[in-house]
Amino acid sequence: MNVQPNTTDEITGEVLAMLTGFLGGVRLAPDQDYMAEGLIDSIMALELVTGIEEILGVEIDVDDLDLDNFRTAARISSFVRRKRAATADGGSVDGGSVDGGSVGGGSGIPA
Repeated sequence: MNVQPNTTDEITGEVLAMLTGFLGGVRLAPDQDYMAEGLIDSIMALELVTGIEEILGVEIDVDDLDLDNFRTAARISSFVRRKRAATADGGSVDGGSVDGGSVGGGSGIPA
């Protein structure tokens, strides 16, 4: 039986494990902005989104592809929890940033 991680720590751990695999064993901190540091390129970002969908069981829509949702493992964990809550409530998650600030126009994943 495949059990999806549910707690913030479990989700963050799964995301960090994915990132460690992408980065050839480099370990990151939960709040480390790997995109700002140039550790993740656009192909890896797409693979990360796909991995989040498959491993964490959330559907990521185009509107969700706000860079701020995916900058750190902690932000991804927060996004996944919001997405699951919205799905359970029958609603949708906007593409805004995880920290509560509004982001216009859906900046998307960097090219």
